[in-house]
Amino acid sequence: MTLRQAQDEPDDLVRAVEATLFAAEAPMTAEAISTHLGGADVREALAGLAAHYTGRGVQLVERGKRWHFQTAPDLAHLLRREREDVRRLSRAATEVLAIVAYHEPVSRAEVEAIRGVQTAKGTLDVLLEAGWVRVAGRREVPGRPVIYATTPEFLAHFGLASRKDLPGIDELRAAGLLDPVEDALEAALAEVGAANETEVGADSGAPLASEEESA
Repeated sequence: MTLRQAQDEPDDLVRAVEATLFAAEAPMTAEAISTHLGGADVREALAGLAAHYTGRGVQLVERGKRWHFQTAPDLAHLLRREREDVRRLSRAATEVLAIVAYHEPVSRAEVEAIRGVQTAKGTLDVLLEAGWVRVAGRREVPGRPVIYATTPEFLAHFGLASRKDLPGIDELRAAGLLDPVEDALEAALAEVGAANETEVGADSGAPLASEEESA
């Protein structure tokens, strides 16, 4: 199948892949699409469709190895609804989400070591319920703490193909998204490498303040 065929004369497989993604309730991996279509190799069909929809009002994109159709970013203002965003995160949840995204997989103790305060259980619960953070297993150290990582839904919500597309510190500062508090967080993040190489336990230093005490 050539690109021209995908654009002008789509074959039955291309049409089937297109129909499957339009009807899907959630983004799908290439493997899931292939299984749905009886084991056909859909990689070329997906690449051809992505090229076909480039520049159109609707685009086919891959986010976290899952494919879905989305509105072209420059047309988003035409479809935006005037409503309250029910998924507004607290400052604590935003900080925890950023730490998980940039340093996953991380344990709760490691998140607390970076932030310098205890993390309330409800903070992680909010991120888990939002579908942006998942339990990624347990670290093979004494106590086997639970470790957390981001999800494909996180990548899709923020328009990221992978974590490699996360903005760097310089980009965040240029966009005016770092204030003195975030600069302090940046300095703490720079030390995460050392924190990951040592065990984080009750005897690791001075006790952490709670989020309530630090407020």
